[in-house]
Amino acid sequence: MSKLKQVTQAFDFSELAQLIEINSYTKNKAGVDKVAQLFSQWMQPLGFSIKRFERENIGDHILYLSNKVAGKKILLLGHFDTVFPPDTFDSFSEDDNWIYGPGVCDMKGGNYVALCALRQVFEQFGCIENIDVLMVSDEESGSDDSKHITQAIAKDYDLCLVFEAAGKDNEVVIARKGVATYQIDIKGKAAHAGNHYHEGCNANLAAAHMIVQLTALTRNSFGTTVNAGKVTGGIGANTISPHANITVEARFTNNTEKERVLSEIERIATTSYVTGVSSSFSGGLQRDVMQTNQNQVLLIKEIEEIIGKPLKLEKRGGVSDANTVAGQGVPTLDGFGPFGDGDHTIHERASKASFHSRVSDVSKILTYFTKQGAKKELKRKAEQVA
Repeated sequence: MSKLKQVTQAFDFSELAQLIEINSYTKNKAGVDKVAQLFSQWMQPLGFSIKRFERENIGDHILYLSNKVAGKKILLLGHFDTVFPPDTFDSFSEDDNWIYGPGVCDMKGGNYVALCALRQVFEQFGCIENIDVLMVSDEESGSDDSKHITQAIAKDYDLCLVFEAAGKDNEVVIARKGVATYQIDIKGKAAHAGNHYHEGCNANLAAAHMIVQLTALTRNSFGTTVNAGKVTGGIGANTISPHANITVEARFTNNTEKERVLSEIERIATTSYVTGVSSSFSGGLQRDVMQTNQNQVLLIKEIEEIIGKPLKLEKRGGVSDANTVAGQGVPTLDGFGPFGDGDHTIHERASKASFHSRVSDVSKILTYFTKQGAKKELKRKAEQVA
């Protein structure tokens, strides 16, 4: 039997299959909550207490809390929701090398990596301390609700590991672009295009000026892109347009570009390009930039020493909840889930071998910090006695 086959057969995917087969489309509150209930059944025997952030229209967000002692405080971060509506893609299957199904890599598979690593820590120490786990329910729709919770608790932690999918060579993610989304509403004045052309105020014309200006904000050399991705307006060919709307997204790799682009979008959105036309905007920053920094570099070096090998690193243009934690100044690394591809499609799959390597690495990391915490706690208690 090949070494690869030995590794993949040693990992039991039956529990993960239970998660995969529960539809947890972001708008399917009942399904997301059912996934949370099952995951909680596995977390509670590890000693976690549960703080539930109840929501009416989306799944509840769940914070799993451990006992706190001296030492670094760690946040593990994931999400329960997926992008597939009910009855579209809801089955689990496997072959020798891959598992298939909604969320196997994005990111029920990553959540399961975290669970398996925590189980190994619990088996070794008989308890889990200083490690909390946040599972949110709306990441796939932008975390518009949960990001406020994530921002509020981030300050309580010294580092964060996020369990989105790994890179092809098990890379971890050290940087992600920030993203902002705006709606620009433009109001003009309707008029008959043949008989009263000059009495109209053309909202579509104002939108055209804005689109040119917005697109010009792009700086490819800086990794900054601004895209007017959806435009609507007007009534018909014989009517001067009384209204228009632009949906614009901006992505950026650093805070300087973020500040430039956001201020310019808001300036453009409120500039009168056509006499008699007014405009306003809504929206703004959705997820902050995840940038490399010195504290993250030090964390990477520490983890490399812990696992005994160099970490492979990559930067991604896509966003995740890692952006939110990193934006609060917490050293953050993403991509600790399994490697997979086809995410957000019915071809989603994850590599069996990558589960083994990811659980091994995360277990070593959590074990190390648990030992360090135990040493500091003993020292603290000894100093109290003295």
